[in-house]
Order: sequence, then structure tokens, then C-alpha cells
Amino acid sequence: MFINYLINIFVFVLGACIGSFLNCYIYRLENKKSLKGRSFCPHCKHTLNWQDLFPVFSFLFLRGKCRYCKKKISWQYPVVELATGIIFLLIFNFKFLSILNLAFLFYVASALIIIFVYDLKHYIIPDKVLFPAIIVTFLYRLFESFWIPASAGMTVLAVIISAGFFFVIWLVSKGKWMGFGDVKLAVLMGLLLGLPNVLVALFLAFFFGAIIGVILMVLEKKNLKSEIPFGPFLIAGTFLALFWGPQIIQWYLKIFQI
Repeated sequence: MFINYLINIFVFVLGACIGSFLNCYIYRLENKKSLKGRSFCPHCKHTLNWQDLFPVFSFLFLRGKCRYCKKKISWQYPVVELATGIIFLLIFNFKFLSILNLAFLFYVASALIIIFVYDLKHYIIPDKVLFPAIIVTFLYRLFESFWIPASAGMTVLAVIISAGFFFVIWLVSKGKWMGFGDVKLAVLMGLLLGLPNVLVALFLAFFFGAIIGVILMVLEKKNLKSEIPFGPFLIAGTFLALFWGPQIIQWYLKIFQI
């Protein structure tokens, strides 16, 4: 039992450390900078020391301010670190089948977190992150199909349904209702989730998107013509479906007695 606790702590800390790297990657992707070189404050550009780089704890210890210039550190940093740690922990406890499986899900989860934050901030889904994730997921599913042939057909169908749905919306609206980035993200969702979980993810994305949209309009932050990035909702739905898809389906069927 004690060993299990230690392993879970290790997985969470690993995820938080990866989250710290994801923050660095997002910043450098935004500013078109190379990943080479040590981390630095985005305000004063001072190189950060090792004690400034502890995930979450450094933010709390420094009270959310840079040690050198005293300017505020964005809440994005600790939130992404915590979220990555929690998601890694959920993957380990819910989806761990093999080391290969674990490494694959850790990678895809990291890519989805980057896309979530980037789209939320810039209304753009970066192809530089999305395309490698699609390729890796496709290759993993291809490898998996040798052991579970029946899964291949369900995966292909999931991609056709999810990506096709968004492609039709994008085509009909000429890109006004849905960006083409969402179409490409739906390809990754279909490959990752398969059927019927991708349907759960899409339902949850539209459900939460509608709720947040109404709240923003009530608060007069947005109106009917305002642009709202849909990628974060798709990714939130993807994670929920990944971990609890079958349970959500059972709950839905039970509610409506289907």
C-alpha cells in the first residue's frame, strides 16, 4: 500500500514537471523562440535558478511574483502544472496497460494540454503540435490493430463521424461557425477515443460550450456574434470521455431508460 502511494506521488510530480515544460513550450511557441537555452522570466528575461523552477511550489513560495523584477507570474503556470499532474495520475490509475501505452497517453495528453491553452489564448490550434499527435496516435492504433483487429474498424468510423461532422459545419458556414483547426482536432479525437467514446466527447463539448457561452452572454462578456474558441471544450470532453466514457454512457441510458 505504501509503495502504491509513493508511485502515485511520483507520477503526479512527473506530470507537474512535464507541465512546467509545457508552459515553457507554449511561451516559446507563442513567441517563435527555440526550445534551446535555460528558462527565463518573460518580463525581465532574467535566467531562472533551480529554486525558481519547482512546479507549483515556486509559484506559491514567490507569492506569484518574479524573484528578480517582482512582476506577477501568470496563473497559467501553476494551473497547467497541477492539471498535468492530475491528468497523468488519472492516466496511470485508469488507463495503464503497458509502458508503451502509458508513454503514448502521456504524450497525447501533453499535446492536448498545449492545444487547450494555446487555442484558449490565441484562438488557433497549432499544427506544429496537432499533426505529430495525429501521426503518433495513428501509428499506435495501427500497431494495436495487429493485436485487436476489430478495433481498427471502430477507430476509422470514429474518425469519419467526428471529423466529418465538423467538416460539414465548416463547409456550410464557410468557416464562420467552426474553424478548420477543429476539424483536424476531431481527427485526433476519433483516433484516440474510438466509438462510442468520441460521441460522448462531442456531446460534452457542445454541452459545456453552450453553458459557458450563455454565462458569458449573461455577464456581457460575449454576444451572439463573438468568437469563442471551441478547441478547449473538445479537449475537456476528450479527457472526460477517455476516463469515464462508458460510465457516462451507462448513466445517460439509465436516466432516459433506453
